[in-house]
Formats: sequence, C-alpha cells, structure tokens
Amino acid sequence: MTQIEIKNIKNGRVHFIGIGGISMSGLAEFLLNKGYTVTGSDLMDSYIIKDLKSKGIEIEIGHKASNVIGADLVVYTSAIITSGENPEISEAKKRNIPLMNRAVLMGQIMKGFPNAIAIAGTHGKTTATSMLSLIMTQAKLDPTIFVGGKLDEIGGNVRIGKSPYFLVEACEFSGSFLEMNPYIGVILNIDNDHLDYFKDMDEIYDTFLSFAKLVPNRGYIIGCVDDPQVKKLLDEVDRRTVSFSVEGEGDWVAYDISYDSMGCPSFRATYKGQDMGRFTLNVPGKHNIYNAMAAIAAAWASGVSQRTIRHGIASYQGTQRRFEMKGVVEGITVIDDYGHHPTEIKATLGAAKNYPHKKLWCVFQPYTFSRTKLLFHDFVNSFDDAHEIIITDIMGGREQDPGDIHALDLVEAIKTKGKSCTYLPTFDDVVDYLSVKAQRDDLIITTGCGNVYLAAEMLVQRMEEMLVAASHEKV
Repeated sequence: MTQIEIKNIKNGRVHFIGIGGISMSGLAEFLLNKGYTVTGSDLMDSYIIKDLKSKGIEIEIGHKASNVIGADLVVYTSAIITSGENPEISEAKKRNIPLMNRAVLMGQIMKGFPNAIAIAGTHGKTTATSMLSLIMTQAKLDPTIFVGGKLDEIGGNVRIGKSPYFLVEACEFSGSFLEMNPYIGVILNIDNDHLDYFKDMDEIYDTFLSFAKLVPNRGYIIGCVDDPQVKKLLDEVDRRTVSFSVEGEGDWVAYDISYDSMGCPSFRATYKGQDMGRFTLNVPGKHNIYNAMAAIAAAWASGVSQRTIRHGIASYQGTQRRFEMKGVVEGITVIDDYGHHPTEIKATLGAAKNYPHKKLWCVFQPYTFSRTKLLFHDFVNSFDDAHEIIITDIMGGREQDPGDIHALDLVEAIKTKGKSCTYLPTFDDVVDYLSVKAQRDDLIITTGCGNVYLAAEMLVQRMEEMLVAASHEKV
C-alpha cells in the first residue's frame, strides 16, 4: 500500500470506509474542520452517521467500488481488513489511490502536538479520557480531544483546540496505538482481550511495553501498580514513570474511600506522601476511582492545579454507554453500559450493588464468537452480583459464525453455578419478557459493546406505552 502524509494532500478529498465507527467519525470531523473534503461509507445508518451528515459530510450506506472514485486518500480500519475483501479497498488499489490505516492517520495528526497524552488499557479508557478531558478544558488548556464515546461536555467524541495539547484514547487492538506519538502515556490495566488478534497474554504485554517505549525520555509513563502486568511494565520500561494505586503503594494513592446513596465514591489522595485533599466522583463504582486516579496523575504531570483537577473530576457525569441512565418508569430503572469483557461486567455489576435497587437484572449481548469462546469460563463467573441474567444471541461483528459456540452454551454454564439465567435471542424477546417480569425498584442493566443499548431504549419505550395505556383504562 502506498504511504502518504496527510499534510501533503491539504484540501484534498479523504474517504473513510466505516465512517460510523466512533474513532473514524472523530477523525473525519477533524479533517473536515481542517479544510479537507470528507466522504464516507458504512454498512448501516446510525446516530453518528446522521450527525456527520448534518455537518456536511456525504456518506453512502453500503460499501461499493464507486464510493472511492475521485478520492485522494482512503482511510480504513483493521476491522475492515480482517473482515474479508472489501470492494472499496479493491477499487482503491486498482486506481492507485493511497490507502491509510486509521491508526496511522491518528499518529500523523499527533505529530503536530508536542503535549500529546494517550490513555491506554484494556478497560476504562473512555472514562479516564473523558475525565481528563473535563480537567484540561476547565484548566483552559484548549486541548484537541479524541475520545471513544460521546461526551456531552465537548459536544461529541472530538474537540478541536488550538493549543499544543492533545488527548486521545489509545486502543491496543491490532497494535493500533503503536502508531501514536505520545508525550505522556497512561496505562490503566493489561488484561486478556482481543485474543482473535493477540496470541496470548505475553504478546499483549509486549505490545503495551512497545507502546510505553514510544514515549520520549523527557515524557512520562503513568500506570496502575495494583495491576501486576502494569507494575511489571513500569519496572521494566526505561522511562520516567508515575504510579498510582487504590489503597496500596504508589506515587499517587487513593484511600479513605466512602460511597454515597447512589454508589458514587469519594476519597482522599496523596502524591509522594503529600496530602492532595478529598476528591468526589459523580459516577458509581470502585473501578471509577482507578479511572479518576489516572486522570488526576496525568493532569498533575501536565501542570494543572489541584483545585482545577478536583473540580474537573467532580463535574464528570458520565459518557454515553458508560453506566448511562436510559430511564425510570414506575420505579424500574434501566441503565446501559458498554462493558463487554468479563472484568468490565464484574466492575459494572459491582458498581450496581451500591445503587438503590431490590432485584438486579443483567441483559448481556456477547460480542464476537472468538471472545465468547476464548473467555468463556471468565464470562460464566462474571455475573455473580446479578439476581437475574439474560443472554441474547452473540453479535458476530467482524466475524462469521464458526458454529462452535452459541449463547445457549453460556446460559447452561451459568445455570450450573446456581444462577437464574435465561436465553432470549432477540431484543424484542427481551422487551416482551422484562416489561412483564420487572417490578418496582428493580434495576435493569444492559451491557455489551454491540447494539444492546437498543434493547434498553426499546424497553423504556414499551414500559412508558404500557403506563399510558393503563392510565387511559382507568379513565
């Protein structure tokens, strides 16, 4: 594939294959703002597609060869390549149109920002990046931001600033973050995931170590020493390091933790033994203390004041699809979360324990057959805090069904643990079931990185319709 520098095609046309992806859409919006003509294509319509169209980007639904004709550059994701032959990729090659991986484009953009911060980790990247986004904007650093979720305070998933500060969520899938150029690299945790790409945990660790070594000697690697793999990396990497811990040992330590009636924590923090005061979060769960500590440490390393950090952390109300409230109808609360890895599901349900409820329902949509199979036993053990579990069909995503794993396998294995677990293949089935079974003061959480949020939205709508119908009957 022909390599090209994005700066050399200023005012040219850049076409994005899969423009509806959260990272691709942010890059598309960034280039549009910088004067490029941007077009795109995707397999299906979405709220992201509608938003991009409203900004003037021409987008075709469906991948076809004609979409790339006249483009000066075609940008793609690793998922496009791994999913099989794509007509737009083939046509670009035929016409000698330069092709560029999304990660390479992000890396080229980062080169223009000397104060670039990249937040990596198997879990928590979006939340930690969002927290730091609010701190940096409130510090008036005017950063350019790319986050892997919709953050209302910046108007979406991208913010275009005019300063040397740059903040990005760094994804490890297919080694994408190895194209980046960070001054500060943050590593939240290192866990088994993307095993359809990585051979084993050793390869995952080595990839994170390579990411850490991208940071220049004058920069910082910030990491959580409560995670054994991250602790090992901080000991091994030849860079300036800053560590953080929750009730353990590190440069930054969170302690004296308490929770309010909604499960949101507050804590005191020290930095190298110095008392940094009390911090309060407005999102629930112990896992968010780790995300907050990462953001606090990165902000402090960037020169942000203690007071601004405290206010920024407190102002974070959540990102779309991260423990996001979808509605409360007749005392039944519906929340949606992006958690799709066993560790994330445990953290989400753990946070829900401190949230007011009588019965906790968890609706899980497994994503990709390979992840479901490779992490099968971890998934089976990730629902202990739920009273009732519902499993939908597996969403294949970039994969075809190999026929060797099914949602029913997961259901039966969970049942052997003595848990109540039900297989409901479609979202319609889920809505039909829960709209009858759920009772006042129940908490329903939909979780997964596919489109399971639609089930949450459909359920709220159904319950609201039932409430209206019942009120009309009484009249």
